[in-house]
Amino acid sequence: MKNIKYVLLSAILIGFTACSDDDSNDVVIVPVPELTTGELDLTTYVAVGASFTAGYSDNALFKAAQEKSFPNILSQQFAQGGGGAFTQPLMNDNYGGLAVGGNRIFGPRLVFGGKTPVPIESLIGPITVSTDIAMNNPTGPFNNLGVPGAKSFHLLAPGYGNLANFPAAANPYFVRMTGTTPNASVLELAMAQNPTFFTLSDVGGNDVLGYAVSGGESDISADNYNPITPPAVFGGSFTALVDGLTANGAKGVVTNVPYITSLPHFTTVPHKPLNPTNPDFGPQIPLLNSIFGALNQIYEAVQQPNRKVVFSETAASAVVIRDETLADISLQIEGALNNSPTFPAFIAQFGLPAQAAPLVANLLGTAYGQTRQATSGDLLVLPSSSIIGTVNTGSVAALMSMGLSQQLAGQFSIEGITFPLADKWVVLPSEQDEIKAATDAYNATIQSVADAKGLALVDFKGILQKAATQGVSDGNFIFTTALVQGGLMGLDGIHLTSRGYAALANKFLEAMDAKYGSNFIEAGVKADVGAYPTNYSHTFQ
Repeated sequence: MKNIKYVLLSAILIGFTACSDDDSNDVVIVPVPELTTGELDLTTYVAVGASFTAGYSDNALFKAAQEKSFPNILSQQFAQGGGGAFTQPLMNDNYGGLAVGGNRIFGPRLVFGGKTPVPIESLIGPITVSTDIAMNNPTGPFNNLGVPGAKSFHLLAPGYGNLANFPAAANPYFVRMTGTTPNASVLELAMAQNPTFFTLSDVGGNDVLGYAVSGGESDISADNYNPITPPAVFGGSFTALVDGLTANGAKGVVTNVPYITSLPHFTTVPHKPLNPTNPDFGPQIPLLNSIFGALNQIYEAVQQPNRKVVFSETAASAVVIRDETLADISLQIEGALNNSPTFPAFIAQFGLPAQAAPLVANLLGTAYGQTRQATSGDLLVLPSSSIIGTVNTGSVAALMSMGLSQQLAGQFSIEGITFPLADKWVVLPSEQDEIKAATDAYNATIQSVADAKGLALVDFKGILQKAATQGVSDGNFIFTTALVQGGLMGLDGIHLTSRGYAALANKFLEAMDAKYGSNFIEAGVKADVGAYPTNYSHTFQ
C-alpha cells in the first residue's frame, strides 16, 4: 500500500483589515484622559515565566518574535508611565533554532507551506543555526527571564542555566542568560534586579504540556516520558516564586493555566481522517475489512465489541490506535486464530503457506491486543497529521525479520490503519482527565496565592476557552484558536502569534488597571494589535 496523504488544513492565510465608516461631516472628539499608573512603580520591570514570556512562536524562539513578546510590548507601554529599560536575551537571527558547539539541538521555525505548517528548511533549504549556547551568549542582566520549556520547579533550581549540566539538568535557553553566575536560579536572577513590578506568567503550562504532547506517555523508560508535576510540588514552587518576587514590596500580575488540550495542537487533526475517495486507501478497504473481520469476531466473543474495526466505503473512517487502558488480549487473539480451522485458508490470500499460520496469529495478537478505532473523545496531536497513512519502517524491518516479504510487511505497517498509532500520537480521555485535574489544582493555588498577596490575575484559561468557542475581540479583530486562520495561535498549535502576544499584553494592562488603579486602557496606552503580524514568511530573515 502506498503512503496515504491527507490534507488536514487547506486554509489560506487571511490578513485582517480594519475598516471605518465616515458617513458624517461631524467629527466627535472624545477626550482621552492622561495616563496614571495608580499604585504602580514601573521603574524596574522583570518578567518571569516560560515560553509565552519569552515570545516563543511557530515552534521556535527567534529575534523578531522576541521583540514582540508580550513583556516587551508591556515595557513599551510602561515607558509612558515611568518604566525603565527592558532587556531581552535576543537570538542571533530570525530563523530560530539552537546549537551547542556547532551541533544543532533545536531546529528553525515553522512557516505556512500553502496547506499546512512546514519547516522553513523545506522551502529555502538547509540553514546554519547561528545561536550557539557554547559560543555566543548575550550579556545580561535580562529583564525578560522567560525560559522556554521550564516547569514551575525549574525556575527555582540552581544550575539550571549551567552549561556543564547540559543536557541532563540544564535548559539551553537559560544557559544563555546566566553569564558569570551559571548556578543562579531564574528567581535569583530576577530578585537580583530588585524589581518594582513583575509578571509571573505561563508557570504551570509546561508542568502538564510535556505529558500532553507526548500523548500521555506513562512508561518511565520511554524517551518521551514527561510526567505531570504533582500539584503539591507545583504549589510549593509557585508560592516560593511569588514570595521571592514580592519580598521587596513589588506588585505584579500572575496568570492561571489554560486547559492546554483545547489548543489546536490537540484539536486540529480529526479522529476520522481516512477518506475512501483517496486512491491509496479506498481500493484497499474490502481487504482491510476482511482482515479486521476475523479479529472482530474474536472481540465479540470476548465481549469487547468496542474494539471492532470497520472502515467505511462511503464516509471518512477513524484511525486505529493503541489504547493502553484496555486489557491486553493478545494471547486470546492468538489462541482463537490458531484454533480456527479456516485461518490457514484465510492467510493463503496473502500468499502464505498453512505452516505460517502460528506466526501470523502471533503477529496479529501482538499488534491488536490493545487496540481500537479512535473516537471523538480521543485527541490526536498535530504531528500525527504527517504520520497517518505512512509506512512504519521499523515495523517493516521487524516483520521481514520474522519471514514476511517486504511487500506484505509494508501492508501490515501502515500507520493508523494496519499499524495502530502509538501512544505518543494520541491523548486518551483518561489522560485528558489527568491533565485537567492537575490544571485545576494548579489554578486553585494560583488564585489563592494571588489573593493572599494582593496581585492582579489574568484569566488566561478563560481567555483561551472563549477564543476556542466564540472568539476574543481586541479592537477591530476577533481572535480564535483555529490553526492558521484564527490569528491567535502560532503554527505549532501551542504558542501565540506576535499579534496574539500583543492581545495578551492588553489583557495584562486590563488586569493592572482593575487591581492597581492605573488607566492604561482608558488612556489609550495599549498595544495596537493590528501593527503585529500573525505569521512570518519563509523569506523573512
